[in-house]
Amino acid sequence: MRRIYKICPASAWREAERQGVYRGSADDARDGFIHFSQAAQVAETARKHFAGQTGLFLVAVDADALGAALRWEQSRNDELFPHLYGELDLGAVTGVHEMHARSDGFHDIPELEP
Repeated sequence: MRRIYKICPASAWREAERQGVYRGSADDARDGFIHFSQAAQVAETARKHFAGQTGLFLVAVDADALGAALRWEQSRNDELFPHLYGELDLGAVTGVHEMHARSDGFHDIPELEP
């Protein structure tokens, strides 16, 4: 199983759990897909887009369960990033981790499986 990761506010994730589906953030809606990161990309994504934010979850997802709606596309530094063109079915979620903010505004990233 290949895992990909989504950083999102805990409140948005709790709402997704209530609705049974995650539709993405405002940035995702603007771009037309849900942004994900590979394990090796999570720390930089957190630093670049979530510095100083608290109350975040890191959601682990089985990439293989997403089918053709998941595309790997070039983005930051010409790296391939996973983008989901559609809603995230919560059945593909393999774990939800709290992201702890440090005093420097960055986050402790748990050990992640690729």
